[in-house]
Amino acid sequence: MALQQHLQAFNISPVEEKRLCLNGTPWIWHFLEECVGNAWEYWSVVIGLISIVCFLFAALPQLYVAYQNGKVDQALSLGFLLCWIAGDLTSFIGCYLTKQLPIQIITAIFYIYMDIIMISQFAYYKLRNQKVTKCGINLKNCCITWILLCLVLCMILPSQLLLQSQVQTILSGKSERSHDIIETSGFICGYVSCVFYLGSRIPQLYKNFQRRSTEGTSYLLFALAMMGNCTYGLSLVLKMPATKYLIRFYFWHHLPWLIGSFGVLFLDIFITVQFIIYRKQKKKRASLVALEIEPLLINEDF
Repeated sequence: MALQQHLQAFNISPVEEKRLCLNGTPWIWHFLEECVGNAWEYWSVVIGLISIVCFLFAALPQLYVAYQNGKVDQALSLGFLLCWIAGDLTSFIGCYLTKQLPIQIITAIFYIYMDIIMISQFAYYKLRNQKVTKCGINLKNCCITWILLCLVLCMILPSQLLLQSQVQTILSGKSERSHDIIETSGFICGYVSCVFYLGSRIPQLYKNFQRRSTEGTSYLLFALAMMGNCTYGLSLVLKMPATKYLIRFYFWHHLPWLIGSFGVLFLDIFITVQFIIYRKQKKKRASLVALEIEPLLINEDF
């Protein structure tokens, strides 16, 4: 009985005990294969879906701004983008190996696809703005390698999601020691993703500080990312079991992803402050230029 409660707290159920969800919400069971038994769990799923929508649309404003000015390679830090996709990849692997909530796995896949689009656009404009030199040729080769890697990821990720139940069947037949090794590897990936997520904002913060500007970057990218991380973390909190004994197990099981979501949310506040400060400075500079030009225009009239 204790083992069954322990598995329910982690949203893990052995394949041989898998049964129809009689008291749950049908559409959630049908699409996510998650049995929702109460209002807290229901809203956990709904808020988790909202986080997916936030992250799905987060990249669109930035893609549009980059398309307009064609200088995304000057506005965004490459370290920011690379750490972001590295965090999303390790987060997906960690979610997959530790059997996190279905909404977490689906969210991780959406993250990766958005990262691929943003880095591809960055590479395109970097290559277009680069002069034809040896460095430019090397960059072109890197872009070709990146495209091939993206194609492989686009084929692998959906297939792995579809084969998840088969993998769980194989794992259930393995020894407890082997299962522990796989789960430990998943948690290591989860904590590594935390490092990448928290580290991703530092290059962008430094680049903004170095340029004394946020021009070329869309604030909606970070605003929607903040909403996405907030709703993502909240969806995990709402899923917590009612039993105090199981809360501790649930908390430790999801800790890397809680740190990743709320930690990045905290760092994005500093990026928000940069947007406010540098835009105020830009308006002041524009007003000063206007004051300097106005007397010259009056003298020309006379």
